[in-house]
Amino acid sequence: MAAGRGRRAEAETVTARLKHLMHRVRTGVRKSAVDYFRGDGSDWIALAGLLLTVPLIAAGTLAAPVWCSPAALVLPIVAGGLLLRPASLLGLYAAAATALIVESVRLGPYTEGGVSRVTPGVVLVVAACGFFGLLIAQFRSRVGVPWRRGGTMLFDLRERIRVQSKLPKLPKGWHQEMALRPAGGQSFSGDFVVAARTNGGRTLEVVLTDVSGKGMDAGSRALLLSGAFGGLLGSLPPHAFLPAANGYLLRQDWEEGFATSIHLVLDLDSGDYELYSAGHPPGLQLSAGSGRWEEKAAEGPLLGVYEGAQFDSVKGSLRAGDVLMLFTDGLVETAERDIAEGIDRLTGEADRYVAGGFQGAAWHLIEAVAKDVNDDRALLLICREGATAVSAPR
Repeated sequence: MAAGRGRRAEAETVTARLKHLMHRVRTGVRKSAVDYFRGDGSDWIALAGLLLTVPLIAAGTLAAPVWCSPAALVLPIVAGGLLLRPASLLGLYAAAATALIVESVRLGPYTEGGVSRVTPGVVLVVAACGFFGLLIAQFRSRVGVPWRRGGTMLFDLRERIRVQSKLPKLPKGWHQEMALRPAGGQSFSGDFVVAARTNGGRTLEVVLTDVSGKGMDAGSRALLLSGAFGGLLGSLPPHAFLPAANGYLLRQDWEEGFATSIHLVLDLDSGDYELYSAGHPPGLQLSAGSGRWEEKAAEGPLLGVYEGAQFDSVKGSLRAGDVLMLFTDGLVETAERDIAEGIDRLTGEADRYVAGGFQGAAWHLIEAVAKDVNDDRALLLICREGATAVSAPR
């Protein structure tokens, strides 16, 4: 009796261990599938589908070599480079190599009578496509973003920068507009704007920043900085914003991490404003009374260069009909002209809009002044509506 109970207990123990082992195996396989294939199973499906195309192409080459060339094996290889991870690609490449060997044995190594055969050129083309496909797969594996979602991710990042750069609505009597144009027609710009109405909505704070570099590299840094600057704006007194932004850039420890920035603090009731600058081109104010443009240049070093930087402000006031224009250096400075000449050209073009108002002027000014410049360009206009200015000789 006791021996029977002992055997049953031993059998139950073995059964429990087997169940525990099976549970661990199932859990491990499930976890590996989730980690490896990101939970959607699409890589399994893609691998199975591509593996099926290899023997189909080989069969087509053997059955109708006039119509189906051995070089058609590059099609699943190219698709595999876009869809599969490096480990899965090795299995696909092995299947393609096997198909080439079978085709070479059955068809021979030369071309006769218009029939496609496996030549050294075909082997080199297939091998080259496989090599570049492996490089692409390894890059995607390091980044961790499937190719199908990479474009969507970039689109989302671009839209986030656009949303963060949206200007708040101003009260009646004020007009504002902004235009951003990246270098080379790309989607990402190193220039960005963050803005907020603070002090109970009575104050408009706008920060226009130009990140060093251009294109995707500058755009990625601009995305990070726009989020950080947007969080700082309104959370600190105006005079403390640029010192805090400078400290943030220094903590990033980027190889090319400096930026220029201009910070506008505008009282929407009185029209009085302060400009803080960090190595940025000056602001330009159009006086409705004289029709002249005046530079508003504040003092301050570049952001991200050294600790303890001081930023002094310049003050001004916008009366009825006055216009304040802020811009980045890509709009006024090129290798062929200095910044002073570029500012003269910009103000000359802006004079065309004085009589009719500046609605829609920002984008047209960029087109007129710096259409083909290979640099990021940004322009911001703040207008206090009222009496129309009359242009006078400058």
